Amino acid sequence: MARLPQVLLVHLLSCVALGFALDITGKVAWSDVCPDAASLGRARVSLDDGTYNGGIMHDGKFVIPDVPDGTYILSLISHDHSFDQLRIDINNSTTEVRPYVSGTPMTPPSPVLLPYPVVFTPREKHTYFVPPESFNIISMLSNPMMLLMVFGGGMMLAMPYLIKNMDPETLEDFKEQQGRMTGIQNAFQSGDLKSGLNALMAGEEPGSSQSNAATSSNKVAGGTKARGSKKVKR
Repeated sequence: MARLPQVLLVHLLSCVALGFALDITGKVAWSDVCPDAASLGRARVSLDDGTYNGGIMHDGKFVIPDVPDGTYILSLISHDHSFDQLRIDINNSTTEVRPYVSGTPMTPPSPVLLPYPVVFTPREKHTYFVPPESFNIISMLSNPMMLLMVFGGGMMLAMPYLIKNMDPETLEDFKEQQGRMTGIQNAFQSGDLKSGLNALMAGEEPGSSQSNAATSSNKVAGGTKARGSKKVKR
């Protein structure tokens, strides 16, 4: 019995609060993006991410009951469509509607006022399925890597015919260059970097500089021997 006055006081305060509360009403403006409730699907209107909620009827109207004074963000949550958020200010039984962009500060409020009851207009429809791209040979050939592969394959196929139609002097030069490049690659692979770099800079095969040096040394040695023999004869 001692708690009876407290319970009555709580009920009285709740009734007073409900007496100052308002119902937020509005509707969804059907358009080509969302023509009816069937296209809208499962959706609801919400104040401050679920503090107060309301359902949407088949004609697009909705009601959020018993909303006390304060400032709220009104959202229409839909799985298939997107809507703009709105700012709702309730003060002394008056309701003001303003546009709201997510992330912007609440103060100062926007000077732009929107009509009340609230009107939600669908902005776009979400697309969750993206069809796979079909085979397109033009887009495939426009890839630079594919162009390089095609060019390299064409050169491999055309090289025997080009070599066959070369004149003897050009063919001999080509074989000499090919042999020099093969020698340089073998020098690098064997670890003889010095001779490979020397050949690459001088434009000759690896080992040719060594053979030339050996030939010149033999010539010098032969000349020395010849001079020595002449001195002996004298």
